[in-house]
Amino acid sequence: MRYRHRLRTRIVLSFLLLGFGLTAMFALATLSLRNRFENQLVEDTLQREVDNLVQQVRENPDQQPSFGFYEAWTWRAQMAHRVPLAWQSLDTGVHDITEVDEQGRQRHYKLAVRRDSDRLGFVRYDLSRAALGQRQLLILLGFAVVCFTGLAFVVGLWSSRRVMRPVSDLARRVRALQGGDAPEPLAPHFPDDEVGELAAALDDYAHQLTERVRRDREFNADVSHELRTPLAVIRGAAELLLTQPDLSPRMRQRLLRIERAAQQSSDLTTALLMLSRHERGSGRTELVKLLEHLIEANRAQIAGKAVDLVLDVQTPVVIDAPEAVLSVAIGNLIGNACKYTAEGRVLVRLHADRVEIEDSGPGISAADAERLFERGYRGGNVGGSKGAGIGLAIVLRLCELYGWRVAMAPGTHGGAVATLRFR
Repeated sequence: MRYRHRLRTRIVLSFLLLGFGLTAMFALATLSLRNRFENQLVEDTLQREVDNLVQQVRENPDQQPSFGFYEAWTWRAQMAHRVPLAWQSLDTGVHDITEVDEQGRQRHYKLAVRRDSDRLGFVRYDLSRAALGQRQLLILLGFAVVCFTGLAFVVGLWSSRRVMRPVSDLARRVRALQGGDAPEPLAPHFPDDEVGELAAALDDYAHQLTERVRRDREFNADVSHELRTPLAVIRGAAELLLTQPDLSPRMRQRLLRIERAAQQSSDLTTALLMLSRHERGSGRTELVKLLEHLIEANRAQIAGKAVDLVLDVQTPVVIDAPEAVLSVAIGNLIGNACKYTAEGRVLVRLHADRVEIEDSGPGISAADAERLFERGYRGGNVGGSKGAGIGLAIVLRLCELYGWRVAMAPGTHGGAVATLRFR
């Protein structure tokens, strides 16, 4: 899992790491150079001092030799037994020695040794003060690292606030935008930089969305007016013609079909408009009467097929929803069962909390049952039937709008079972 930090936090962390890294590198480089130069300087100085000491004694054996800030000793070769025991085995050169003095304190020093055939010379340089200076330098560098890191943190915090202030202002203005025909432009409130470019892009996107919403509203209004009016005319004309006493049975059947198609189109228009506006309609629907009407309509649709449509009412139910919405949702499920059932039975069972539609068709697989409500998806047992795979997708959207649940599952003895739950 990736952990994402806020942009301001990342800016502060970048400055913090930069300040710490630079000061730490500076401190390490300072210590390394100090140790290198100090060691080289001490060794060169000690070697010069011991050479000078031996030379002075050789030239003026009775004169006290002079030297700088070092302790020095010289002995004739015959007096080598007087040399301290720890020094007797040391060869010519500079040596690092650590020992404990009379007070029990650890003492670190460098010792320059010169061995000649007739004379021994020793010069000692105490490193205790150098070690103290090194400790003080370490403390000073540690303090510098902390100070510079804190300074980098403060600068990063200040910079992040300065950098993020326009972004926060942009986010605040975007949240304050109200849905309308023409939202206030964002770009004029920001300079011509990256944030201003982002604001201009958001203005362009908001303009496109506004145009799409406007066109969608106009389309909904046009559909509501331009489709419902002719459908009402068609239904009225069909009802008027059905009152004629001299109609032949064949003509009456066709007029009834026209009336049902007009009613279905009107219900579908109402349901699609509600989905487009994402609003619930009001009304109370007696499911028994609606199911009887839908079953009669589908009986006329499957005329000529050996399919028996049966209604089994366990409990009469009244649903708080428009009849048009329930007609589209349940009608698609019943129509889908009738479409894929060549012979047998389609059973519509009404319970207190659900409607079940069970058919004796070719059945569906468990994999198909999970995807049948996807838009454009058609199962593997559709045979030669036609369809675009849209009806069940509309049913699912209506259920999401009203808080219902719909599912399709393989039947116990073949076929399929569609269930629409209202609670």
